[in-house]
Amino acid sequence: MGFFDDKQDFLAETFAKYPPEGRRAAIMPLLRRVQQEEGWIRPERVEEIAHLVGTTATEVMGVASFYSYYQFVPTGRYHLQVCATLSCKLAGADELWDYLTETLGIGPGEVTPDGLFSVQKVECLGSCHTAPVVQVNDEPYVECVTRARLEALLSGLRAGKRLEEVELPGKCGHHVHEVEV
Repeated sequence: MGFFDDKQDFLAETFAKYPPEGRRAAIMPLLRRVQQEEGWIRPERVEEIAHLVGTTATEVMGVASFYSYYQFVPTGRYHLQVCATLSCKLAGADELWDYLTETLGIGPGEVTPDGLFSVQKVECLGSCHTAPVVQVNDEPYVECVTRARLEALLSGLRAGKRLEEVELPGKCGHHVHEVEV
């Protein structure tokens, strides 16, 4: 059974937004739906999306691989993305990355044994003025991340708190930017 077999209403609504000759434009919303529900993009989902929009799996992968949002390996319940661009590096992102991977005992492409966390370095998250920045799943950014803020974030998520419920020390804005993928 395909992922979209029981989502005909979603498909009809999505495809209605585009002219028939522009059906390939639906690649992004279809990928997003898979990512949201399954946590990662499996090769068979790429094939299914290609078939639905009338293109090749190579083209779908070309779109998906451009964005750090889409994952091609299983992720934890909380996928922590650490910005790795220059402003974040200068503000201490490399040290945060080292602390995060040592504390969780995992690297990119791995999931903690409890299934809670996975990690990834990503390119610019678009908040250079509040560097370093971390994003959890596709939630708003956590900005001005220090080791204390990262410890509080991990502790809150482990306790089952929603991101906006986690109390972070310090003066920086707490989850300020909305991300649209």
